Amino acid sequence: MNSQGSFKRSAVRGAFTAIAVTVTIICVIPYVGVLAAAASGSLETLSQLAQTVLGRYTATTLILVALVMTGSAIIGAGAAWLVTMTEFPGRRWLEIALALPLAFPAYVLAYGYTHVLDHPGVVQTMLRDITGWGPRDYWFPEIRSIGGAALMLTLVLYPYVYLLARAAFAAQGASTFLAARVLGRSPFAAFMSVSLPMARPAIASGVMLVAMETIADFGTVAYFGVQTFAVGIYTSWFTMADRAAAAQLALGLLSFALLLAMLERTSRGGAKYANGRRNAPMQRIALGKGQRLAASAFCLTPVLLGVLLPVLALGTMAIGSEQDLLSPRYLGFIKNSLMLASIAAVLAVTAALVLGTLHRVRANRLTGTSLYLARIGYAVPGGVIAVGLLVPFAAFDNALDAWMRATFDISTGLLFTGSIWLLIFAYLIRFLAAAIGAYEGGIATVGPNMDAAARTLGKDMPGLVRHVHVPLLRTSLLTAGLIVFVDVMKELPATLIMRPFNYDTLAVQAYRLASDERLEGAAVPSLVIAAIGLIPVVLLCRRIGKGRA
Repeated sequence: MNSQGSFKRSAVRGAFTAIAVTVTIICVIPYVGVLAAAASGSLETLSQLAQTVLGRYTATTLILVALVMTGSAIIGAGAAWLVTMTEFPGRRWLEIALALPLAFPAYVLAYGYTHVLDHPGVVQTMLRDITGWGPRDYWFPEIRSIGGAALMLTLVLYPYVYLLARAAFAAQGASTFLAARVLGRSPFAAFMSVSLPMARPAIASGVMLVAMETIADFGTVAYFGVQTFAVGIYTSWFTMADRAAAAQLALGLLSFALLLAMLERTSRGGAKYANGRRNAPMQRIALGKGQRLAASAFCLTPVLLGVLLPVLALGTMAIGSEQDLLSPRYLGFIKNSLMLASIAAVLAVTAALVLGTLHRVRANRLTGTSLYLARIGYAVPGGVIAVGLLVPFAAFDNALDAWMRATFDISTGLLFTGSIWLLIFAYLIRFLAAAIGAYEGGIATVGPNMDAAARTLGKDMPGLVRHVHVPLLRTSLLTAGLIVFVDVMKELPATLIMRPFNYDTLAVQAYRLASDERLEGAAVPSLVIAAIGLIPVVLLCRRIGKGRA
């Protein structure tokens, strides 16, 4: 019996290890594919890129990242401190509402604001009607610009900073802040000299996440005509049909993304000192009348610009469009989106469970490496993952088809390239880090004694997961699945590049209509994406609301 039990445990561990290794290999394939494809390109291609577009792509991407990081840090950290440390009108509902823009893809905001602020839009048309000005008689900020793209991205990404900063501020004790006040510092000076430095690691982690999402964005910058690396990869792959150039651009963006991932990991690793014990309850700062109004205005503005105005604009556009959400065509878009997102979410949660459990039970270099490689996909743009997967699998499909033709006179066609499963693999690589993060956040609350008790009762690794971890982590795993689900619903570049022929999603439909300047039509799928995206954000907000009142 003992030998049989030992053999069974070894077989189970072997199965878990095999799954972990398979997931790790899938996660590594895009990086190897990008390296191989970039190396296959000639130096002449690289030289032409350097002489023509490389400098523009680099400068534009860096400027956009800098603008979005700065705006997100100011709005996110400032709003987090105000709702956590002060009292002002509307604080309780703004505390929740400030997280809602996270549900909106930036390209959805871009469509709404273009309809309102572009030259033929509502605002400028009304301005010309009132003043009688002609098109060249006045100056108006151009929404289709790098500044416009930075604004759209800032409005949807600042919640990353807000949520992490708010948690850091809420964990701070009152003694250090009160000491600064006793020494004569004003509330703002005490915030700058005490509260902000203590929360800096959490804020830095949020800002790094914002930077990763910015370099990964395609829909907003492509619609606004901003020439970033993400746009260059798509243009090289489809418009110019130059896969070597696309791979070399992807390699450059991959290097930048991995650097950001390292910086984010470093900043997150140093965040421990910000979460000390709350040695005294923090009393909210009483603001003056003018300060209360300023605080309310500061926190209300991003909610107004990031949620209320876009929804109002898109809703007005959708009413005037001819898109029928209940038509068989649109139901097909919804079905495709829901199916892809559901499968990717289930696979991501399952992979996170396997990788996390294996590392918890048998922590070693292999399991640690697997977790690290699985995490870095979040820092890699969807377009880079798409190129990295398509290049090796297309080569394999072509080689297999040639061999089958020569040997059996049978054509196998493209078995992997352009398949739904290859697209789902791209989603898994891109968003597995989110599932792992949610798992690790939940498993940290499960003491090792629970695992020891389960083993004492004869539970093997699957039994430990099924009877102990899953019941205790139900909320964390549900959150992980919902986050991956919504991220897949919003993902655009990987879907555009890798989707099977005539297989469109809500995101692709919205992008196609907007590219044809049919913004009223694009509003319908955009609103559906945003509505679905609100689900995990509302759940997250409910958890926030249970925190410090």
